[in-house]
Order: sequence, then structure tokens, then C-alpha cells
Amino acid sequence: MTARAAHTHGWWPFFRHYLEMLAAMVVGMAVFGAAVRAGLALAGLEFPARPEVAALEMAVDMSAGMIIWMRYRGHGWAATLEMAGSMIVPALALLPLLWTGVISGDALLLLEHVVMLPLMLLVMLRRRDEYGGPSRV
Repeated sequence: MTARAAHTHGWWPFFRHYLEMLAAMVVGMAVFGAAVRAGLALAGLEFPARPEVAALEMAVDMSAGMIIWMRYRGHGWAATLEMAGSMIVPALALLPLLWTGVISGDALLLLEHVVMLPLMLLVMLRRRDEYGGPSRV
């Protein structure tokens, strides 16, 4: 195998995993977000109109989708929880900025997403061998 072929083979699984995580995030937000709202509706409650709650609920929903998909793909718990952490940490880190009035609720949700994507990439680079190898399924 040429050096170029080895390089391409190594980066495609890495890139594919990143795309899979993006898809898992979207599915997690849609499925678990709908489930939370349906459960609240059945209980006669409304989703709290607080940006903190929305940001944390979204991070947990995305994490749940990622955890399910990563475990299905055969990733270990350490890598899986690090990836989930890349969703939770930005929300938690940005809350003090919201509470002190430095950012608005809308900015919180936007920045949460802006920060989590490169953080997810950094987590993947930390475990390059786990995400750059051949497919697990």
C-alpha cells in the first residue's frame, strides 16, 4: 500500500466517525427532545422557558444519541463518555456567562453548538487510533 493510500484509509474512518457523531447528535435531539416534551405534555406540564434548561436538555439529548451509536459501533466506555462530555462541558462552562449577563439565552444555545463541534474533534484527535482504524461494524 502506498503512503497516500494508507493516509486516505486512515483519515476516512476518522472523518466518517465525525459525520456519524453529527448525525447521532441530530437524531438524539429530535428523538429524545420529542420524548421529553411528550412526557411533559402527558403530565400536563410545559417545558420550562429557561435557557439553562434548554441548553442542558439539548446537550443530554445529543449525548444520549452519541452514546447509543458509539456503543453500537463497538467503542469503549472511556471514548464514549469523553465524546458525551464534549456535549455537556460547553453547556456547563457557558452557564456562568449567562447568569452574569455577559451572554443572552440565544447566545448560550449558539455558542454551545459552536464550541462543542471543535471540542468533539479534539476529543477524537486525542484517541486518533480509536477513530482512524477500520470500521467496527
